[in-house]
Amino acid sequence: MCRNIRVLHNFEPPATGDEIEAAALQYVRKVSGTTRPSAANQEVFDEAVRAVTAATRVLLDGLVTRGPARDREVEAAKARARAAERYGPRPGTH
Repeated sequence: MCRNIRVLHNFEPPATGDEIEAAALQYVRKVSGTTRPSAANQEVFDEAVRAVTAATRVLLDGLVTRGPARDREVEAAKARARAAERYGPRPGTH
């Protein structure tokens, strides 16, 4: 359920609002234990996503780093290599 939460700090270009909201949505889904809240819980679920999105933006805007910004493509390639080592090559990629 939380596989879409990714590191968002120290990338060039910076994380987009959509990336931050997607991470917040995954977090709220995990914490609440549901991917689709009932109608009775939809409002509080949506408010939680908004609050986590805002808190994440404050966090990312306030973090300071001394290292160089990371490249999304390089990080994605590293993740694919780790997955291939752990699970074997993806079908159709050889």
